[in-house]
Amino acid sequence: MEDRDVVRSIDDMVAEEHRIRDKGQAITDEDRDRLAELEVQLDRCWDLLRQRRAKAEFGLDPDTARERSADTVERYRQ
Repeated sequence: MEDRDVVRSIDDMVAEEHRIRDKGQAITDEDRDRLAELEVQLDRCWDLLRQRRAKAEFGLDPDTARERSADTVERYRQ
């Protein structure tokens, strides 16, 4: 997977998130569950993209970056 693939995934998830949020008051419990899933997946993709870019910046192979577990990514301090 290359950076552009990760960015494309992020863009697709953000678009889906916007479609759901645009429902306004008509958001269902299923939509809320999907939004929660999207938030986690987006965090994981952003983390992977940051890893890839950092490795490339320091002359390392960005393809060695690995997607971290949701549990790991969601426990990062802001």
